[in-house]
Amino acid sequence: MTSLRSRILHSTLQRVVGALDNHLTLQEQRIRFDELAHRGIRLPKGVTAHTVQADGVPAEWLEPAGLDGQKVILYLHGGGYCLCSIDTHRGLAARLALACRSRVLIIAYRLAPENPFPAALEDALIAYRWLIRQGISARQIAIGGDSAGGGLTLSTAVKLRDTGEPLPAALFLLSPWTDLTFSGDSIRTRKKVDPIFGRDDDTLQFAPAYLGASDPANPLISPLFADPVGLPPTFIQVGEDEILLDDSTRLEKKMKAAGVDVHLEIWKGMWHVFQAFAPFAPESQLAINNIGMFFHQ
Repeated sequence: MTSLRSRILHSTLQRVVGALDNHLTLQEQRIRFDELAHRGIRLPKGVTAHTVQADGVPAEWLEPAGLDGQKVILYLHGGGYCLCSIDTHRGLAARLALACRSRVLIIAYRLAPENPFPAALEDALIAYRWLIRQGISARQIAIGGDSAGGGLTLSTAVKLRDTGEPLPAALFLLSPWTDLTFSGDSIRTRKKVDPIFGRDDDTLQFAPAYLGASDPANPLISPLFADPVGLPPTFIQVGEDEILLDDSTRLEKKMKAAGVDVHLEIWKGMWHVFQAFAPFAPESQLAINNIGMFFHQ
């Protein structure tokens, strides 16, 4: 069984790398990710899904059976602001729902380049405000996301703080992309070991599409450069072998200096958003379980 899981994991990882081939058009990459989702992602047992419109933002509720609380996770998927969807991230979001014993609202925010910054941020804010209008207290809401969705999670919290709106109870960031200027050392030092973004071609191709004419150092685009004072407790997970490692380590250092309750886990030998590879990698489910423990605290 272990050998079988290892083969499936390797095959899945290779398909993800193949879908990110920048010799493909963006539309071809989207099609490949959709095919991966339809072939390999199944809703875990005990979770039901139904679609909803969050003030015009397409979304899906993922609900574990037997919930007795009102806690909600707003989940923002990754994909470089250009790729992926509810379909590609339903499995990960559902496993988070189970680990956290919470309903998850995963949204389909508008993608670049058709909709560059600030479209994704606007949609995340719309969905959060919609939850509040449903009578859900901000203290019952956590916001989380992976990769670009992790950066978007942080940007959403920064914007809510700056506009004086109620902040969520917590944030969790999985391999967050927090610096679209690519100033971290790990962009270079981890290139040879990163199994997803370590190729010689330019796999970090999505920033220009999302930026449009905007400055990549804008704190709402690269929230590493935002003032973190007053942000909610934050839990960060990142793989040791990914080029975006420093997007997390620098963020943790800055948040700690600002007095934010922040905890960083660096997972040895793991890659970008490795949590999405449960149940084939035991580390993936262990990491998701840790998010659940953080959530319950």
